[in-house]
Amino acid sequence: MNKNITIVIAEDDEGHAYLIKRNLGKAGVVNPIIHFKDGEEVLNYFSPFSSGEKTISHVGYIILLDIKMPRIDGTEVLEKMKSDPVLKKIPIIMITTTDAPAEVELCHKLGCNSYIVKPIDYEKFIDVVKKLGYFLEIVEIPNAG
Repeated sequence: MNKNITIVIAEDDEGHAYLIKRNLGKAGVVNPIIHFKDGEEVLNYFSPFSSGEKTISHVGYIILLDIKMPRIDGTEVLEKMKSDPVLKKIPIIMITTTDAPAEVELCHKLGCNSYIVKPIDYEKFIDVVKKLGYFLEIVEIPNAG
């Protein structure tokens, strides 16, 4: 994966965030990773880019976004980012335990690039994250700026 890509994990469950980081590393992903515990932190981080205070043309981001988070949930983060002319280019992968068809459809309608259901089973969860890591190694991600 391009080393100029920063992976943003928005996940309120510390254990899940740790497993995601650890298993992305096991899959060969060496990119910088930023972890936020709620949607408000994600939006605060990206707001200077949206307002033009900071430019992100030299760097790319990909966001792994949980739905069920405190303060501002993942679907609201997705909606706000995909409706912004600068931030909408950032790929957002929903990674959540919610597999309800209405939720999956809503996220795709709002513009998510992919939707991954976190299995409850520990070993299956590890396997899913490793596969995500392999996917991130080959995907091309645009610069947002």
